[in-house]
Amino acid sequence: MSIEEIVSQIYRNESGKELTLIHFEGRKGTFSDIPLCVPETVSAGLRKIGIEKLYSHQSEAIESVLSGKNVVVATPTASGKTLCYNVPVLSAISKDPAARAIYLFPTKALSFDQQTGLSELVEATGLGVKFHTYDGDTDVGKRKILKVEGSIILTNPDMLHAGILPHHTKWVHLFENLKYVVIDELHQYRGVFGSHMANVIRRLNRICAFYGSHPTFIMSSATIANPADLASRIIEGDVEAITEDGSPSGDKYFVVYNPPVVDKQLGLRKSSIFEAERFASQLVQSGIQTIVFARARTTVENVLKLLKDHAARAGFSPDSIRGYRGGYLPLERREIEKGLREGKIMGVVSTNALELGIDIGRLEASVMVGYPGTIASMRQQAGRAGRKQQTSLGILVLSGNPLDQYIAQNPDYLLSTPPESGLVNPDNLYIMVSHVKCAAFELPFVDGESFGRAEIGPVLSHFEKEGIVNHDQGRWFWMTDSYPADEISLRNATEGNVAIIDVTGSPHVRTIGEIDLFSAPMLVHDQAIYMHDGVTYHVDRLDFKERKAFVRKVPVDWYTDANLQISLRVLSEAENNDIGNCKLGAGEVTVTALTTVFKKIQLTTHQNLGYGEVHLPEMSMDTMSWWVTVGEKVVSEFSKNDLEKALKGLGNILIGIMPLPLMCDPRDLGMYVEVKSPHFEAPTVFIYERVAGGVGLSEHMLDMGISPLMLALDTLQKCPCENGCPSCVGPAGDSELGTKLQTIRLLKMLTAGRPGPA
Repeated sequence: MSIEEIVSQIYRNESGKELTLIHFEGRKGTFSDIPLCVPETVSAGLRKIGIEKLYSHQSEAIESVLSGKNVVVATPTASGKTLCYNVPVLSAISKDPAARAIYLFPTKALSFDQQTGLSELVEATGLGVKFHTYDGDTDVGKRKILKVEGSIILTNPDMLHAGILPHHTKWVHLFENLKYVVIDELHQYRGVFGSHMANVIRRLNRICAFYGSHPTFIMSSATIANPADLASRIIEGDVEAITEDGSPSGDKYFVVYNPPVVDKQLGLRKSSIFEAERFASQLVQSGIQTIVFARARTTVENVLKLLKDHAARAGFSPDSIRGYRGGYLPLERREIEKGLREGKIMGVVSTNALELGIDIGRLEASVMVGYPGTIASMRQQAGRAGRKQQTSLGILVLSGNPLDQYIAQNPDYLLSTPPESGLVNPDNLYIMVSHVKCAAFELPFVDGESFGRAEIGPVLSHFEKEGIVNHDQGRWFWMTDSYPADEISLRNATEGNVAIIDVTGSPHVRTIGEIDLFSAPMLVHDQAIYMHDGVTYHVDRLDFKERKAFVRKVPVDWYTDANLQISLRVLSEAENNDIGNCKLGAGEVTVTALTTVFKKIQLTTHQNLGYGEVHLPEMSMDTMSWWVTVGEKVVSEFSKNDLEKALKGLGNILIGIMPLPLMCDPRDLGMYVEVKSPHFEAPTVFIYERVAGGVGLSEHMLDMGISPLMLALDTLQKCPCENGCPSCVGPAGDSELGTKLQTIRLLKMLTAGRPGPA
């Protein structure tokens, strides 16, 4: 059955349901000759593998890079961005065999996959370039060869941070001759990860300068709103953005499907998991090679089991459907990728691990279980189908959360809204200080030296008082025996994560993961159920002093949800904007959290199975927050009870929908409500960043002006529930009846006289 026939069938079968069908017509490519600045050796290699001409954006990027410019190529999935860096790098090596390059990929799987494509072009050119992946799986013999003879090192930021930069004296040939640094999937480097990445690049540039090299940066990105700005903040240099896509594409169909309501009173909808599996089964059994994306690892396993069971009942081979996520061994992942390319695997269920540019063949359909969180990610996931210019289908099955339901009510948002901006804050004090330690370990600082564009004199003076550096004859020397990079995760803002240790096979134990210190009391307290790679673990003991959580496997069908008591104190106000009936502001706050009790909740029915107590100390974190304070005139229109409902409802809807324009994970934000804030002496709703020091989300939210409130009002007014539901202000319990009505009333007053929704 063809994609067109499948689309017609879906449209007929789902008639009367909340479904939007969008058709994008295919387009022809725009081609250019291979630039004359590319050496004949490389041009001949391209022709040998069947590339006589380049797409226009490829040609433009190659010319700009070879003229010495830093470049970011931000074009859609499957537009051939790889050639934009492979061609300049091989061109440099053909002219100077001593030239070196580092390729940085956000995941090990992607660096392994890109090695295959690079191998084909290198072989065609006959240059004899030595290259290989360098990660935790690289054997000792290969590592020794790469350090001396490797022209191209394919690695990831974590390995650069902890495995290469601290040992730069063993990589002298690389750093003396480093011509290019490639950063692939740049849009992945936002928030905490991106802020860390910017500091890793500061350290890289500092070491390169020491060895006398000044590399050019070549970056590739999905389509985002600010590719040049994000790239410039990551590398702290001028960047040329190339965004006009010259690649051809086939017809694309896109379906936005909102599962039907099954409980009107509570506003509950049919499970997006079951509905996504139903679509995926239909596609696979029609001979359409399909990928299913799910945000959580547990969802991957649930959908996979349903798909396999469905296939077996229908007489199809369950082995033709596989899962793909973190936790699978590298050989298993390679086998799955090969099976997809060869057409032996007809369906794969994945986390966003396959959202990136790994070659997985001729997929025809992509099904997303819930909105991925950003327009950029959604386009990446939908773009995994139809990569070879064939007709393709993307299906977005929405969940019941506020983010998804906003899209259900405004499907044109996906088309009319530009992709989000990637936000990073390289000068986040917690993150930057960690990397200044690493940099001091790598090379002494000299008086007056900056770290990138950041002044660090006071930081070094503080280190001297702590006894970790020594100031002698105008230089700052690292003094301790510790290895700072080993203690810093690029995925968290603060040092000192809690290690999660599996003791099931005691005395043989293993570390299965880590979690930041602030989140540990909520997720790995004593008696918690911790889920990792689809496996449930019971937390036997959380040793806060040693920062270790000891867990063991248990076969249970329930999970735990801890109750977190939050208090918030304003430390400083960066800005306050009076907009009539309210004030919008942002600034630094201290958030204090105390976990007191936890609930046991059944996995499938979500039934409360009981409670338990948690006995842990308070945790405090300094971060950034946005806030809205309500004016006296508005307050006078509400009873105390109604005002409390309205504030709580406003906090719930804001924390539900703001990840959409902020391009962040919902877990990056927290909410706190005060009926009368001691600081402002007025009712206040705070939306704070759940990252020590913040990464710029609060400032961005403030820059949006009244738009967050307009967006909240628009979402509430379009939600079909009567008294509140999980898709807006939260489910309406007995004490919360009227919350939705009062929240709408409050928002109308706060936004009085303002034009239309944002």
